[in-house]
Amino acid sequence: MADLTIRPMTPDDVAEAERVSDEGFFELDTRMQRISGPAPERRSDPHRAVWIERTQHLLVTDPGGCWVAEDDTGMVGMATSYRRETLWCLATYAVLPGRQGQGIGKPLLAAAMNHGRACTRGMLSSSSDAKAVRVYHQAGFALHPQMYLTGTLDRSTLPVIEKVREGTASDIDLMDSLDRGARGAGHGPDHELMLRSWRLLVSDTTTGSGYAYLNERGQLALLAASNRRTATRVLWAALADGPEQVTISHVTGANQWVLDVGFAARLELHQEGYLGLRGMKPPAPYVHNGALL
Repeated sequence: MADLTIRPMTPDDVAEAERVSDEGFFELDTRMQRISGPAPERRSDPHRAVWIERTQHLLVTDPGGCWVAEDDTGMVGMATSYRRETLWCLATYAVLPGRQGQGIGKPLLAAAMNHGRACTRGMLSSSSDAKAVRVYHQAGFALHPQMYLTGTLDRSTLPVIEKVREGTASDIDLMDSLDRGARGAGHGPDHELMLRSWRLLVSDTTTGSGYAYLNERGQLALLAASNRRTATRVLWAALADGPEQVTISHVTGANQWVLDVGFAARLELHQEGYLGLRGMKPPAPYVHNGALL
């Protein structure tokens, strides 16, 4: 498009970028809604605050990975991405409804991917949108189906949970070590962001270590462990401390242990979206976050 401009995102763009992202994902959720599923909802105020804080964080750590697309109507697309050691991750990527298929998405994604040109690995979490997954495949990402478990937690199924404690900033080195073992790179400064926004649970014993973040809704946001036994323990602890209505998102086939826990807790299994990977295998034992991966 002759009047399209792709430029670096600035702090003044964050509020508008959030609106574009919310519009894009709401329209996608509406279009892909299952007949029996719940009606899509707009981003809540607490979720919006977390989104804005995360984007402001990425603008500080990775200004070269954050971009917007605009024309004479204003902002029509946005993308945020970041590098952690040798890993490049796409955090958010959206184009306004009604403007998709007009040559906006590809140059926007290309600008963000250029930020990771020196990285040997790449990760992104995608919806099932046919246009998006085609773009990711063409960009060299292998697509691994994601599952999710949802339902009302049957608390009678909870095992006795031991050796799990509240985490603090003193656990960052341990968590980065677990991150490297699972996905080849630590989260680094992202742990500081997550510690401000979310609750941290940690298990660190002679037989294994693991951690889990619970997000602002009390749901599992991220989990990494050195072995499946520890990962299972930490996941049960996260469920025990969470709400009655449970969703465990972003489960890949490499993490069948999550299904063991979910089915034992009487949750239902569904499939939605893909984990896109380049230069790496699906992390395990690991449950990735949709944006901070």
